[in-house]
Amino acid sequence: MFGLDSHCLIADREEDYYDLETYQGSLSRWCSGCGDNAILSAVQRLCRDEQLSPEKTVFVSGIGCAARFPHYMKTYGFHGLHGRALPVAQGVKIRRPDLHVFVNMGDGDCCSIGAAHWIHAIRYNMKMVAMLHDNGIYGLTKMQASPTTPEGYKTRTTPRGALLRPINPLTTTLGVTNVSFVANTVEWIPDLLYATIRAAYQHRGFAFVRILQRCPHFTKDLFEPFVRDPNKLLLLQHPDGIQLPAETARIFKNTTAHDPSDLDAAREMAEQLEPVPVGILYQDESVPTYDELRRPLRRHSPDVVRQLLESEFDKFGIAPPKAR
Repeated sequence: MFGLDSHCLIADREEDYYDLETYQGSLSRWCSGCGDNAILSAVQRLCRDEQLSPEKTVFVSGIGCAARFPHYMKTYGFHGLHGRALPVAQGVKIRRPDLHVFVNMGDGDCCSIGAAHWIHAIRYNMKMVAMLHDNGIYGLTKMQASPTTPEGYKTRTTPRGALLRPINPLTTTLGVTNVSFVANTVEWIPDLLYATIRAAYQHRGFAFVRILQRCPHFTKDLFEPFVRDPNKLLLLQHPDGIQLPAETARIFKNTTAHDPSDLDAAREMAEQLEPVPVGILYQDESVPTYDELRRPLRRHSPDVVRQLLESEFDKFGIAPPKAR
């Protein structure tokens, strides 16, 4: 667990204004052209526009390229184990429901070793934003096939092409009990990316955002046709959906009216491979959230927390030898 500089711990002063620099942590080590950089920029912009206090904001990740995310945010962060970002984030949220919790996972991190945690996080529906950085490959460990690698795509573990059809993160999420928010977006259209993440943050419950993200080294050709031709994307439009600036909306020649409250329509839309639907597929704020159902009746004061910790530590204390 790592966090803030000491000067950030004075909170909630009226004169405080958090600019972009407030949230900028270590210098990014992602490759030039990596879509993770665009996601980082969008999230920092969201934090500024929503004026999220750094000392009340937490980013949790597992392992992989996307998992570097907490290091680049000057907030609290937890860089956990592979596939274990969601249970850590749930632990943070259940004890500190006042915190703004974000989770960053790669496609291998979430959809492979973390798949069981992913399913139950949807069912628990705790208020947080879960961002799936989906580049269709294991990037940090150098080009192994992941659960979202397209069928036939050649990797170092599938040199003759991936044998299995890829998992669809959207249909999977939409098939789980208590699903309350599912969106699909791309990192190379900044306004769309930002608007999607902001809608997810404002949702009451577990907001799952799948982000198609370029890897310039190992899957640079995977999304190139979509980058060059916006007609391969389908913008979902609705008064309760994503609202884009007029100049950005003009990019999309393919649009369709889609009611995000219609679960059956969302599931049908999520099956569509081309054009790729972008925007909010599904949203239902009436689904109960586990963190509210289990909200403690009273918050522990620092003195109470200290007493509880000391009583636990005393159980493992070693008594000094008795004098003869």
